[in-house]
Amino acid sequence: MESRLKVLGHPVHPMLVMFPVALLVTAVLFDLVDTLGGPRFLGEVAYWNLTVGLVGGLLAAVAGAFDLLAIPAGTRAKRVGITHAVANLAVILLFAAVWVVRLNADTRAAGGALIAIEVVALGILGVSAWLGGELVDRLGVGIDRDAHLDAPSSLRPASVGQPTGGVR
Repeated sequence: MESRLKVLGHPVHPMLVMFPVALLVTAVLFDLVDTLGGPRFLGEVAYWNLTVGLVGGLLAAVAGAFDLLAIPAGTRAKRVGITHAVANLAVILLFAAVWVVRLNADTRAAGGALIAIEVVALGILGVSAWLGGELVDRLGVGIDRDAHLDAPSSLRPASVGQPTGGVR
């Protein structure tokens, strides 16, 4: 099933996912180091990583919704896609709760309870990332219908007489 939202022939959702994942993971790592006695500024950096990661996560969710809505009902791909979306929504909500607490706090640093919530959110994010891989690698969601090992560049249409086939 080909992605519905593309830029220069490539699906947008996978492009947008990498930044929030990296920012959220880094935020938790910085919070852990800060809590364990690392440099004080890491709590502030973690807060801003969290802020940008949440914005990026929302953008990735919007792009992912385009592909999710295009998956045929009653398929395993639809069930996995919905689970992937719900897990990501849980991640966004958990990190947003941590962000709100830190927004109104005297310091941007996280404490033990907030870090525990972040670690749970990262666990859910790991499961969701695996589900996203399952959607693409196993179920073919977001894969160009003409994908194969000798496919032409996505920037050029296939030439007449050039093989076009499914995933090989």
